[in-house]
Amino acid sequence: MQLAQQPETVQILAVEDNPGDARLLLEALKEASVPNNLHVAASGGEALDLLFGHGAAGRKLSPDIVLLDLNLPDVSGHDVLNRIKSHPTLRRIPVVILTTSQDERDIARSYRGYANSYITKPQDYEQFISAVRSIEDFWLTTAKLPSTRSN
Repeated sequence: MQLAQQPETVQILAVEDNPGDARLLLEALKEASVPNNLHVAASGGEALDLLFGHGAAGRKLSPDIVLLDLNLPDVSGHDVLNRIKSHPTLRRIPVVILTTSQDERDIARSYRGYANSYITKPQDYEQFISAVRSIEDFWLTTAKLPSTRSN
């Protein structure tokens, strides 16, 4: 008899400048069926520092998925998306846009920049939690993610 393999802990980078939304993400993912570590970058610049190993800490993060807000201080979400998708190693990481913008131009620009999906953040607490759980259900449970640990 073969034992079931334990799922690996999924590394999630949330690029979110709103502390309330970051807390909601943490709460929603805390009860996820897949073990995960949520790392939050409060700005586009901080996200790029983490992804490229720059900054004071020099710590480099290799997330399995990125949840990206578009409206960020310093470096916009669109610019972060472009940097991720133009990098030979990082481009294979799925990027889910999770933002308040419903602007068709933002949606089109995100997909032109190779975003993997675009979700408008619901303003209602229960709907927000439901949206995050749908991301979890698809991206962490159903879809097979490329390994970022064997680059």
